[in-house]
Amino acid sequence: MNLQISSSSMTPVYEQITTQIRRQIQDGTLAEGEQLPSVRAVARDYHISALTVKKAYDQLDAEGLVTTVHGKGSYVNAIDAEFSKEQARRQIEEELTKTIAKARLMDISSQEIKDMVDLLLEDSK
Repeated sequence: MNLQISSSSMTPVYEQITTQIRRQIQDGTLAEGEQLPSVRAVARDYHISALTVKKAYDQLDAEGLVTTVHGKGSYVNAIDAEFSKEQARRQIEEELTKTIAKARLMDISSQEIKDMVDLLLEDSK
């Protein structure tokens, strides 16, 4: 498992960990049944708090992406394609929500936002 942690990011470290592990599970980098590194190992390797890592692992467990067995570790669960798509949709919605909020702060109208999205969709064909 490879993580890129940025202490200067506006995103909390536990969210950075959760997002990256989620992505690695979805793209198959982390396979079903694979054991995640221990909380202490991740904390040591990335020079972060064990509580931060535990919070990320707990979030992944709550989402059903991993199963944590007390005293044994956390293991990647099987995910089906529909679950994976739904997770991706949720992430995209969160990103769009943040972008729309930023646009509103800059007094950009709904029509201007829609025009931008339409233009970007045309460019992506």
